[in-house]
Amino acid sequence: MTLALADVNGDQLVIHGKVTDGVIDVRLSGTADTAVRTELDDYVQRLHAESLRLHVPAVVVDLRELEFMNSSCLKVFVSWLALLRELEPDAQYKLRIRSNPALLWQRRSLAALSCFAIDLVTIET
Repeated sequence: MTLALADVNGDQLVIHGKVTDGVIDVRLSGTADTAVRTELDDYVQRLHAESLRLHVPAVVVDLRELEFMNSSCLKVFVSWLALLRELEPDAQYKLRIRSNPALLWQRRSLAALSCFAIDLVTIET
């Protein structure tokens, strides 16, 4: 199983994805704000399409090295969850988010995000 999704290697945001044991693993590092919102949105749209193409049971998003994410980029994740929730149950995949509990913005924002799709999102610390 091969991930057909190019990494993002920007000055501000780096996104690296791979398939491990049948699950897509994505790692974000740097800062996600208005300057990279379009790039993040494009990546998440393609990630969702790849997840469906590969029929993965889960996507793991590692945010432990993401220093900050503003509300416009957080909305990208909300929109992703909305797409996921619209799928038939047998086509849905789980979203596991690895967080850094030392980053206050993650504790607040990710808790709210998990409430949006409680049956599909797990926050791991």
